Amino acid sequence: MRDLRIDVLSGLGFGFAIAAAVGPISLFCMRRTLAAGFVVGLVSGLGVATADATYGGVAAFGLTVVTDALVGAERVLAIVVGAFLVWLGYRTIRSGPVEVAAVPARRGLAAAYASILGLTLMNPMTIISFGALFAGVGLAGSGFAGGVAVTLGVFAGSASWWLVLTGSVAAFGSRLTLRALRRINVASGLLVLGFGIVAFAKGVAT
Repeated sequence: MRDLRIDVLSGLGFGFAIAAAVGPISLFCMRRTLAAGFVVGLVSGLGVATADATYGGVAAFGLTVVTDALVGAERVLAIVVGAFLVWLGYRTIRSGPVEVAAVPARRGLAAAYASILGLTLMNPMTIISFGALFAGVGLAGSGFAGGVAVTLGVFAGSASWWLVLTGSVAAFGSRLTLRALRRINVASGLLVLGFGIVAFAKGVAT
């Protein structure tokens, strides 16, 4: 009989570790936190955690049909996501300290959550990462109870990371000047632009 506590703890660790990897989504959530506050940043992070839990569940339940379909669409998704990140990076560089990230705050928390959830779900590397990790430690195809335990663990682990990150950024960000925020805009915009170019080029070359 499976020990569901181990499944939960395993999912918790993997969810936290994968969420902590620095990427364009992390930068975007950090900018939202600086521009619109802790709540908007955290809700955006929970969108990422939901996507992580979704793909973690797919891997844990052993749904290879879904995995194969997403991997098969990797080229198209890379081009679409890459083009969006290029546009987002350029817009971030050109914007004022709060322009881009503050938009979801005016539209509501649901928009902040849904926009990041959709963007994260379009990244096939997330499910590939979970699939490889779970297969390596024997969590792939965990059965119903095990799959639920792992999925909940992944969500909790990822959400914990976003709570720590957005909380830290919100606390630190209150001390930043507009000039410092402008520099952060340019730096994060360049990084997001770089991620987008790499993703787009990979999709075209595949």
